[in-house]
Amino acid sequence: MTAKVIDGKWVSQAVRDRVSAAVSRLPGRPTLAVVLVGDDPASAVYVRSKHEKSEQAGMRSITRRLPANTTQDEVEAVISDLNADPEVDGILLQLPLPSGLNEAAAIARIDPAKDVDGLTEISAGRLSLGKAGLKPCTPVGCVILAKHALGPDLSGKSVVVLGRSILVGKPAALLFLAENCTVTIAHSRSRDLPALCRTADILVPAVGRPEMVRGDWVKPGACIIDVGINRIDAPEKGEGKTRLVGDAHFGECSEVAGHIAPVPGGVGLMTVACLLRNTVIAACARRGWSLPAELDG
Repeated sequence: MTAKVIDGKWVSQAVRDRVSAAVSRLPGRPTLAVVLVGDDPASAVYVRSKHEKSEQAGMRSITRRLPANTTQDEVEAVISDLNADPEVDGILLQLPLPSGLNEAAAIARIDPAKDVDGLTEISAGRLSLGKAGLKPCTPVGCVILAKHALGPDLSGKSVVVLGRSILVGKPAALLFLAENCTVTIAHSRSRDLPALCRTADILVPAVGRPEMVRGDWVKPGACIIDVGINRIDAPEKGEGKTRLVGDAHFGECSEVAGHIAPVPGGVGLMTVACLLRNTVIAACARRGWSLPAELDG
């Protein structure tokens, strides 16, 4: 068996196309504000991509750049300013923050109505209670990719989420549960991880350990939504070169799975698309606009 590779580029473009169509029918331009602290190269690339994709969708994007020596009070003051700005619909704090800054405290300052990353306690609470609200972008992208591969009805599917982080693991489990799946959260203290993973119709590795999931961990025909993005040495490319891999060993798992989301080219692309979608949803809720049909559901 050779798995079908899930085309994250195509799926994410489809989501962004729906966002663009929705924006074109709104009476104003939704605005996304990104707060970038420090000079981490990877974060700078992510922020630039979010800005470009926002503009392409017809939205407005602003970036508040702060130096690495910014204090906690200064970061939170910027967030408070954006909370108070009526023109800003969504606020995203680019993570990780430089050493010494408290990410949880900074996130807690974001107005839940503008929490387009879905990370505040109120957003998390609404998700856990099954209430309407802004949902974390990466887990939403996982569900969309699974539906693209397996069809819109995931009812009864067995899902194993490998990882219990508040950023991906826990919210992904709740989102798949809302799709009427039977969900298991596996983690470092779970017994016999390979056996647990082999029960999954949908396997979601999200632990940040390169190529941890091997082929013999996978149920034949399963769908793998690989969240991991890990940079490893690639001597075959030359001295000092690196490459990106997921938490699943792509070569081995592709021989067993029915569908697999690649790294790169899978979940990462969906995260930005879902961020834009959340910003439009937030704008409609804040401004009293009707949610366009493209984003309803």
